[in-house]
Amino acid sequence: MRFKFHISFALLVFVAICWPSDANGQKRAGEKIPDFTAGDAVPKNANHDWNLGPTGARGWIYSNKLETTQARQILVTDVESKSPASDILAVGDVILGVNDKPFSYDPRKELGKAITLAEASDGQLKISRWRRGKTKNVVIQLQVLGSYSSTAPFNCPKSHRIFEQGCEALARKMQEQSQRNDNRIVRCINTMALLASGDPKYLPAVREQVKWASEFSDVEGRSLCCWYYGPVNMLLAEYTLATDDRTFQAELERVTMEIVRGQSAVGTWGHRFTRPDGRLNGYGMMNAPGLPMTTSLVLARMAGIENSDLENAIDQSVRLMRFYVGKGSVPYGDHAPWMKTHDDNGKNGIAAIMFNALGDGQAAEYFSRMCVASHGHDRELGHTGNFFNMLWAMPGVALSGPNASGEWIKEFGWYYDLARRWDGTFQHQGPAQPRTDSYKGWDATGAYLLAYGQSRRELYITGKQTGLVNQVDLKTAKSLVNDGRGFSNRLPNSIYSENSIEQLYDALCNWSPVVRERAASALSRRKNVNVERLIQLLQTNDIYSQLGACQSIAQLKGRAALAVDPLCQSLDEDDLWVRINAAQALAAIGKPARVAVPKMLSMLAKGPTELDPRAMEQRFLCFALFDRRNGLLNRSLDGIDRESLYDAVRAGLNNEDGRARGSITSVYRYLSYEEIEPLLPAIFEAVAELAPSGMMFADGIRISGLKILAKHKIAEALPLCIEMMELDRWGSDNRINGCLQALQEYSTAAKDLAPKLKPLRDHLNAKRNKNEKVKKQIELLGKTIESITSDSPPPKLRSLRSATAPSL
Repeated sequence: MRFKFHISFALLVFVAICWPSDANGQKRAGEKIPDFTAGDAVPKNANHDWNLGPTGARGWIYSNKLETTQARQILVTDVESKSPASDILAVGDVILGVNDKPFSYDPRKELGKAITLAEASDGQLKISRWRRGKTKNVVIQLQVLGSYSSTAPFNCPKSHRIFEQGCEALARKMQEQSQRNDNRIVRCINTMALLASGDPKYLPAVREQVKWASEFSDVEGRSLCCWYYGPVNMLLAEYTLATDDRTFQAELERVTMEIVRGQSAVGTWGHRFTRPDGRLNGYGMMNAPGLPMTTSLVLARMAGIENSDLENAIDQSVRLMRFYVGKGSVPYGDHAPWMKTHDDNGKNGIAAIMFNALGDGQAAEYFSRMCVASHGHDRELGHTGNFFNMLWAMPGVALSGPNASGEWIKEFGWYYDLARRWDGTFQHQGPAQPRTDSYKGWDATGAYLLAYGQSRRELYITGKQTGLVNQVDLKTAKSLVNDGRGFSNRLPNSIYSENSIEQLYDALCNWSPVVRERAASALSRRKNVNVERLIQLLQTNDIYSQLGACQSIAQLKGRAALAVDPLCQSLDEDDLWVRINAAQALAAIGKPARVAVPKMLSMLAKGPTELDPRAMEQRFLCFALFDRRNGLLNRSLDGIDRESLYDAVRAGLNNEDGRARGSITSVYRYLSYEEIEPLLPAIFEAVAELAPSGMMFADGIRISGLKILAKHKIAEALPLCIEMMELDRWGSDNRINGCLQALQEYSTAAKDLAPKLKPLRDHLNAKRNKNEKVKKQIELLGKTIESITSDSPPPKLRSLRSATAPSL
């Protein structure tokens, strides 16, 4: 199966699929929940159906905002011959309930739990079947597997049986060579699942797949290669470590070093490897492929690969990832910590594995506990599908021990039982959505078997390295699972809505940044919030309380103006994340918090430190001060000391993150030429040199800076109007428009550049009939050529040499 990703619209897809903007939780406008017993049909374009556990049947279930909680029927869409359901169900049947009760809260969950109960007793799955106007209670006979133990998958006979059956099914598949149609990711994961069994009988099949994987190379980026390199290299390293077979050592080293050389200058990867200048292609850094690659590098080093560049690549990536410890989930790319859910596309799970392999118990423990708190609707989400969120779930959970995994399975085991097919394999289920799932049809057998194989501890991704993460007791395990309850994508504002005000204040002191954020959101919807109580939390010595207070104040915005002075004091705290959260809370309060601006400008001007080598504090301060929506200086620079402002702007324009640089655009519009002149060298450098990180947003500051330089007729910026277009680099449309607009500012002073617009003309003419946007660009190009080649006298140009202040 071809691995599909929609590059240009990936973030839009993420927002559309994972976080719908409509929060009212009702049915979509004009939509009727179909009643199949009344002859209704499946809605148009709603093609997502579900595996119905080991019955051999599949069924369509109504979903809304990625949830099936409003459905009360399952329409049978397929029944496999000779399966347990083959003589009981038929396509077109409607399942109305289980165990003599109609569905009452979520057919998926209710059926999954009924399967779990049936397999634990006599195997009889009792369902209410509607067929051609008649309802009948029928029984599907399932295999008896027993109950999940209280520590599943550890010391759990059912988990053992599921794992054994799944491995046998995978081995048959490999023997039949039917997995050749699977993509490289699936094949590698399936092979690692067999390797995780520790059973010598599977080694010939495993070795054949390792040989196949060892031949992979795509340094040219013909495919979305970074997604493949991680699983491939992980398989090569895990095989070498598990068997001590050094046959593929040279290939392991080659693949490892291809990953190393493909890393960006700041330690990141994207869809593909870095460009020759050390920057990423496309829209930049992506942690979902990056973390598996980093983990594979760590494992390769453990398997004997020695290289100073390898050491540096690991150090750079790990330093970046460790920033997120204690702050939230690892985000999509080079962004702020993700605060909506306890995991995001499985990145916390693979991060826990990576840090555990590195021997960093503190980081591994944090990410493992985030995994334990991620289940239900929280766990089912994922960027264009939840394949990776499921893949790395239990590997992350199990690091916290048998009590943690047992409680997690008790909460979410129904999902696993629903995904398991009657032949012992698993198929990717995907999120409850009517849209196309990028992973639809993927064989998820290996992904699920890695969960059940944790108790064997044969591989590093199945917990081979022990003793670093504290194994939680039962009380703590229950508490961690409870921290993840209540989330609803359909009703996002419902979480904690029934909690008392005291419960919300307590939740602000929780270890979990997600719990604190949810409590802060719920508190912001209450009237008469006691801001003095939040100030008391802010002034405690407990870091969770301090952070929770900042998060709550930020949600309250101007209602928490009383907290300005205490927040200003928090800007001097030792903890970086407290300082950042205090700055964000001040920005959220708005105008009353402008008294903090001099202090924040001074902090921003300091730049990177030994404890903050990537200048993350500086990055967040840029947003707090200059963001065009919420920055404290986004509407006025009145009363702001210009020298302090200049120092801060120069430092911000030198930050490695393109989005942080971009926030400074808001400053330009408030400065006259005399005021902005000292900044022109720094502005020029920020235009000439693309930021090394944050590629999606890196062109914003360049385009706005070029327009400022053109507005003030800076001679040195004229060539940049052509150079910056970079027609073959992602996001060229905005750059083309910005560069042409800047050229028009120069008028006939840019006449000599007219011949250099020919490649752009050819580029646009080749796309002339594609869309209106191209037609408008062709019109803009024509106006620009007319403007710069007219007979008008050229305007007088200025030189940067006249600027009075040096740039950084």
